[in-house]
Amino acid sequence: METVRRAVKQIAYTPPSQWLFTLSALHLSLTPFLYLASSLYSVAVRLRHHLYRFNILHKHKLPVPVISVGNLTWGGNGKTPMVEFLARSFADYGISPLILTRGYGGADEAKMLERQLQGTSAKIGVGANRVATAATFLERYGYIISDGVFDKFLYEKTNSDRIGVAILDDGMQHLSLWRDLEIVMVNALMPWGNHQLLPLGALREPLTALSRADILVVHHADLVPEKDIDALELTVRKAKKSIPIFFTKMAPIHFFPCRDVSCKMPLRVVENMTVLCLSGIGFADSFVQRIERMGPAYVDHLDFSDHHLFQLKDIEMVQTRLQALESEFAAKPIVVVTEKDYDRAPEVLEHLEHYEVLVLCCRLQFLVHKGSTEGRFKKIVREYLSQWVEVHLLVSLKG
Repeated sequence: METVRRAVKQIAYTPPSQWLFTLSALHLSLTPFLYLASSLYSVAVRLRHHLYRFNILHKHKLPVPVISVGNLTWGGNGKTPMVEFLARSFADYGISPLILTRGYGGADEAKMLERQLQGTSAKIGVGANRVATAATFLERYGYIISDGVFDKFLYEKTNSDRIGVAILDDGMQHLSLWRDLEIVMVNALMPWGNHQLLPLGALREPLTALSRADILVVHHADLVPEKDIDALELTVRKAKKSIPIFFTKMAPIHFFPCRDVSCKMPLRVVENMTVLCLSGIGFADSFVQRIERMGPAYVDHLDFSDHHLFQLKDIEMVQTRLQALESEFAAKPIVVVTEKDYDRAPEVLEHLEHYEVLVLCCRLQFLVHKGSTEGRFKKIVREYLSQWVEVHLLVSLKG
């Protein structure tokens, strides 16, 4: 199954014009089935949007504003880091956020958010039915609406445990919940795949869906040349000319050993070392590039599909690779994993007992580029949420 997943992913990120020259016989044998499935998926996507557009299917509204963080392609777009950034920002200013996540793939992203946001007022609701999950949390904790509360997102603390905002993780295609702000994340390293819809390509929706976005964030913008950023921006503005565009990266902050999450180790611990990057994330290239920039002597990598749950047979494969590296470089290599991989199955990684396993901790960081800054991003978010409060209060007064 993993072999098929890898093959499908390679097809999705290879332009059709290059299929005959770069894909194997296995890959080419899959394309007719993927093409048929992609065509059926396209019909289903259009039908679903029409059902919501004509109110045959209804969108549910929450009594607090909803921020959706989503994307058009699978994996590696920075959705979860953006959710953490927003939740931490709101919590730091006394506005308790509720994160709504579906808990896909063993709920690794939810577990990671719980660990990262521990000690804050952020609440994390996990479940495929995010309307029902939200209702449960709003009933348990209550919610708060007050005139001008979101001005305090930048300036003044309110310190209430009642929920003040909901953050919809991976929300762009979750149409059953009304959102008041749509943030769309794009992976600068591979923004649109081969421009085909799933499963033939990486797109969940056609590029025209970008017209629904209120804010677009280009993630991993530091890892690509300026001409690629310009081309990406041109594509986006064809769909929505006036959309504000921001640029972010994942900023490494420290490592911690797999067996001691409380121990913070400096990034220089991998300098001049042999490193094996082990990952089951949406786009491993960015992870590997970050490690390479830290100055190790040699970097190898083993990449699995997104949300892959490591098992003992995988650990045996990893150990075989580590032994080969140790023999080649006459030194014991270090294993490095992402936080998402650690939180998915920390107990499995402990089977690599003869090797040091380090977890790389990163945080989303805004880049100052083309007039876009973190401050401007927060200002736009505040403006959207303040408008929501004004409309809600006006409706309440009329009622």
